[in-house]
Amino acid sequence: MEGFVEQVVKREMTAKNLMIKIMAVALEIILPLFFVMLANLTSVFYLVMVGLFVFIGGLYIVWYVFTSQKVEYEYAVNGDVLDVAKIVSLRKRKRLCRVTIKDIDLLEVGDANIQDMHFRKMAMAAKNAKNTKENYFAVYTMPAYGKCLLVFNPNENILQAMKPHMKKELMIKLFYRK
Repeated sequence: MEGFVEQVVKREMTAKNLMIKIMAVALEIILPLFFVMLANLTSVFYLVMVGLFVFIGGLYIVWYVFTSQKVEYEYAVNGDVLDVAKIVSLRKRKRLCRVTIKDIDLLEVGDANIQDMHFRKMAMAAKNAKNTKENYFAVYTMPAYGKCLLVFNPNENILQAMKPHMKKELMIKLFYRK
């Protein structure tokens, strides 16, 4: 029986995630106040109740938006297959890609050789997408899509589990720096 190794990587918070949270809280405050102000102008009491229900419903929406910003990526090597999944707030799981390790044509740190290539499908599973100096870039071929790219941050255990199934030239280049 072949080994099973997995790793979970949390995505780092970005300015975009922070802006989404700020906008959710701002809308949670502004919309109920709008209905209360409208009730004062028109003297219709039902608008105050609508504002109250919008506030209560908005609390759930703000909670959902905040928890949806917690994203983790799971890398699992089972035999000669690398599975990468995206987990959102421990409630939703989506498989990003499943790669047979021997089908990986290029695996290296940094995007120096990748910048000029074009890909039909790209899976971003790195903790920080902008940090290209720490990210591993794997180029592989799928029959349905053609040339594909996987960006991820494997630890040493994942790389060691992939090592026996890699192409020889990749293994020499990655582990022995030749």
